[in-house]
Amino acid sequence: MTTPAAPTTSVEVVFRAERDVTTWSGRHARGEVPGRWPYGLDLLERSGVPVTTASLTEPGRAAVLRARVRDLLHRGPRTGTDLGIAWDENLARRMLVLAPHARMHAGAIWLTDAHAADPTSDRVRRTVALLRRMDGVFVNSRAQVEPLRHALGADGPPVSFFTFGVDADFFPARPPAERPLVVSIGGDRDRDPTTLFAALEAVHAARPDVEIVVQNASDVPPPAGVTKIPRLTHVELRDLYARASVVAVATRPNLHMSGLTVSLESMATARPVVLTATPGVEDYVEDGVNGLLVPPRDPRALAGRVLDLLADPDAAAATGVRARARLEERFTSAHMVAAMAAAVGLPPAP
Repeated sequence: MTTPAAPTTSVEVVFRAERDVTTWSGRHARGEVPGRWPYGLDLLERSGVPVTTASLTEPGRAAVLRARVRDLLHRGPRTGTDLGIAWDENLARRMLVLAPHARMHAGAIWLTDAHAADPTSDRVRRTVALLRRMDGVFVNSRAQVEPLRHALGADGPPVSFFTFGVDADFFPARPPAERPLVVSIGGDRDRDPTTLFAALEAVHAARPDVEIVVQNASDVPPPAGVTKIPRLTHVELRDLYARASVVAVATRPNLHMSGLTVSLESMATARPVVLTATPGVEDYVEDGVNGLLVPPRDPRALAGRVLDLLADPDAAAATGVRARARLEERFTSAHMVAAMAAAVGLPPAP
């Protein structure tokens, strides 16, 4: 018979030192960023267990060596009732080396796609070994669950899925845009600027009256009619969503749902989203209801659905209203953090 784990007495959420949580909280108080802590993880306090943060630097070689010695001297099950939570694999490494806890849970974002590409690479093998030392691993895309369980092995930690969420107060619903504007935001490694720009070139050719704004760091030059802008603050981003008629997100095939944050922020603002249909998207977007889906690497389909929304502003506005309603039902920061609390074994909020 398995002995139940002792109730958690304290929780520490680790963040990168590069993202000063104290400064972030001050900016939130001034209305400059969503969530009192990044991702709204301050809402874990609703469990009734004391929750603190730690800002961790990238560990150097000496810190890694000290951690190895520490692990050799303290082999066997960890004891204690404190819990550490890391949002992703990189933070999990910092936590394990610099701030180990009796129990540790971490998110996985990049590992599943990297493992699918080359399971034998040194980086993938190190990350698998790292996550195997966690007491639980969580993901925000259902498509990651089985690949991650396979990568971690039958004796690896449990993998849990819960949906991502955004701050619905910081990104409020806005009335339909006064002028036609297509917006695309973001440039992570799985975005597809080639498909995006080909689609937007077709949109401009068909509707030269429509303003098109793209924010990303890609080296791919934008076509005529497309304005490329630098990185935006959260307030500037919120204002751009409010001006948008349509938000377009093009990604390469991936398991972790690249573009998810932008899609949910757009939905929160009551903007219709046209999104690449990658695995896991079905938990967030119902095609034709709260967004529109297109196949990967299909600029004609992406352009066509954007043009459809531009041609029917009433239908576009209705899609945005349904998107906001769906977000309020399922995809706020509060929904996400409540599900995270359950996944890591915290008591439900009273």
